[in-house]
Amino acid sequence: MHPVAKAIWFIESHYGSVISLDEIARVAGMSRYHLSRRFGEMTGQTLTAYLRARRLSEAARQLAGGAEDILGVALDAGYGSHEAFTRAFRDQFGMTPETVRRRRDLTGLTLQEPIRMTAIPKTDLPKPRFETLDAFTVAGLGADITYGQSAGIPALWQKFNTHFGHIPGQIGRSAFGLCFIRPGLENGFRYLAAVKVASTDDLPPGFESVRIPVQAWAMFPHAGHVNGIPATVDAAFRTWLPVSGRKIGAFPDVLEMYGEDFDPHSGLGRVEIWLPLAD
Repeated sequence: MHPVAKAIWFIESHYGSVISLDEIARVAGMSRYHLSRRFGEMTGQTLTAYLRARRLSEAARQLAGGAEDILGVALDAGYGSHEAFTRAFRDQFGMTPETVRRRRDLTGLTLQEPIRMTAIPKTDLPKPRFETLDAFTVAGLGADITYGQSAGIPALWQKFNTHFGHIPGQIGRSAFGLCFIRPGLENGFRYLAAVKVASTDDLPPGFESVRIPVQAWAMFPHAGHVNGIPATVDAAFRTWLPVSGRKIGAFPDVLEMYGEDFDPHSGLGRVEIWLPLAD
C-alpha cells in the first residue's frame, strides 16, 4: 500500500489522540521529510494542515451539535487550552467556536472531509474456508456510509475503540465490522463497529445491537494493511463468487472479523472477510 494511504488511515484512526508527524511517518514507513513531500504532491496540502483541518472540522461538528463544554472539545482536538483552540479555530474558519455553537449551523464553514483512500484492485485472493456458525449478537457504534465515501469508517472505529474491552457483556477480544443495507438508505449502507455480546442490557449510550442469524460463511483471510480491505472484498465478489456456484445470503452484506492479535494502532494483524452464504 502507498505510504500516503497509510498516513491518511492513521490520521483518520487517531486524530482524536495526541499523535506526532514522526509517529505518522513511522507507520507509513518513510522519513518525515519524504512523507511530507509525497503527501503534498498527492493531496495538494501539507500533512500538518490536513491533520489540523480534520481535527478542527470534527470539533466544528461537535459545536454545531450543541456541545456544552468548549474546553472538552478543544482537548479532544489536541489543544491544551481554550485560547489556543479559539485561535486555531478562527484561523481555520474565520469565526469563533462560540459563534458556531450559538448558531448550531455549519453554513459558511469549509470543512475538511476525509481524503478517500482508493484501493488497488486485488488479484491474489486466497481460497476461503467454510464454516457454519450459530446465531450471535453484536453491539457497537454505527453510521450510515455513502457509497464511495468509506474513508469515514476509521473515525468510527476510533470512537468505538475507546469502549473496547469494557463493554457490558462483551464476549472475547475479537471485533467485527458489519456492513448491511438499511431500509430507506438508497445511496449507501449501514456500518457497525462492534463486538460479540452475551446481552444487550446496559450498553453504552449510542450503541446499537444486531442479531446475526445461523448461516454458513465463506471466510477469506485478508493480507496486509487494514486499508486494503475494500480490495479483498471486491476480489471476493468479482473473482470468487462468479465461479463458486454459491449465492450470497440475505444478511449481512459483509462481515469483517478483526482477530485478537489485530493492532488498531498499526492497522496490521489477523483480519478475515466473511461472506454469508445462502442455503
